[in-house]
Amino acid sequence: MIVLGTKSFFNEMLKYRIFVIAAILLFSTPGTTQITAEKTYQTYCAGCHGKNLEGGLATPLVKTTWLYGREPGYIKRSITHGLPGTEMLAWKNVLSSDEISDLVDYIIELQDMPVTADREIPTKIVSELYTIDVEQVVPEGLEYPWAIEFIDNETMLISEIDGRLRFCKKGKLSEPISGTPQPYRAYGNGGLMDIALDPEFKNNGWVYLAFHYSSGDPYDKNAPRTINIVRGKVENNKWVNEETIFEVPEDLRIQQGSGRQGSRMVIDGDKKLYFTIGDMGYEDQCQELSSILGKSFRINLDGSIPKDNPFVNEPGAIPQIFTLGNRNIQGISIHPVSKKIYATEHGPMGGDELNILESGNNYGWPKVSFGIGYDGAKYTDLTEMEGMINPVKQWTPSIAICPIEFSAGSMFHKWENNLIAGALAYEELNRLVLKDDKFVSTEQLLKGYGRVRDVKFAPDGSLYVVLNRPDKILRLTPVE
Repeated sequence: MIVLGTKSFFNEMLKYRIFVIAAILLFSTPGTTQITAEKTYQTYCAGCHGKNLEGGLATPLVKTTWLYGREPGYIKRSITHGLPGTEMLAWKNVLSSDEISDLVDYIIELQDMPVTADREIPTKIVSELYTIDVEQVVPEGLEYPWAIEFIDNETMLISEIDGRLRFCKKGKLSEPISGTPQPYRAYGNGGLMDIALDPEFKNNGWVYLAFHYSSGDPYDKNAPRTINIVRGKVENNKWVNEETIFEVPEDLRIQQGSGRQGSRMVIDGDKKLYFTIGDMGYEDQCQELSSILGKSFRINLDGSIPKDNPFVNEPGAIPQIFTLGNRNIQGISIHPVSKKIYATEHGPMGGDELNILESGNNYGWPKVSFGIGYDGAKYTDLTEMEGMINPVKQWTPSIAICPIEFSAGSMFHKWENNLIAGALAYEELNRLVLKDDKFVSTEQLLKGYGRVRDVKFAPDGSLYVVLNRPDKILRLTPVE
């Protein structure tokens, strides 16, 4: 019941579910005492998953690798709403929310190790094309790292969500750089986020930061807030010469909503800065050119607006907008050959997407989607619509697709032009093979060792992976 069974059992499971609902409606009365979590499991789950969670018709529930997320909230969501695109049924009409919570606690209590405990990071990965050494390069001292950029082979710049910006040289963290912007922190998944280095960084020293911003109290959930983009320089471990290059007028900032800030950045060969802002819980504004929400943006490095932006001459439109209908872009990278801009965005429950961002395109959210809401309700029945761009690839169930980076160096030469992609909820590191802008195949490199927040190839070609929960940075190199 909790996780997938085989296709041969789908119809029987559906019949069983209907029988259970009917029985409850016939025989339950108001005030009936809730059955215990163990009895709930034995009644509804043991037939497929085994009396002692050992597995049977479906997978075991005592395990270390949780395919659909190992945190209690993800397990509860899978039971409550099912898994779109799979045979996992929704049980919200059979069990109450409290009963499902108790059931999750029961399953977790019977694990051989806590589901959220840190897993020992492997020292080697055997993949399809390489045996790979894995090294922890920053084993401790980080708190929620969000992004990295390389100054040189030995030195990284690291952002931490609470607002710290640090150098890391040969595995040793610097003290936080003083004077960096104070991010808005009322929501746990927003703060100081992405970093980008100017193409002429070695000559001009410009560093670009994306962060959740409010002119009010940074911990006031009702403070007007937005995403700001600034650039500055670091001198003697101090942030200096700050310039705000994108700031939203006060009347366009939001005061309610939630997370989904977006905030990825990339600079192309024409020295244009692209950045993203998620819908922040305001889905309908993703289709409005007068709103910053659910969009990607394009500006010059000094913050000025390119004259060839798609909506620069449209009355009422925010002139920096590049694309619209993007729910929450969490990864962005430029193809080494075609120079096209690829982006990954979070769907709701189902419908994570890989898209190619092109000027003026509409990617559909929330008019089209492969997913459903977190309450189990549909946003739309449509997965495509005239005028909306279909994704290169979509993930249902959602893996919480996050960072992406194209492989172009000589160290992993067998991965040339492959896309390395990380996932948050499903804690995955994947390699995607693309051809002619179409998805071909994927290979899973890591699973279950932490939420993959960022991926970057160092100047020497090695692959760096930023994890949250636990907060670590890994370096991957092929074994010669």
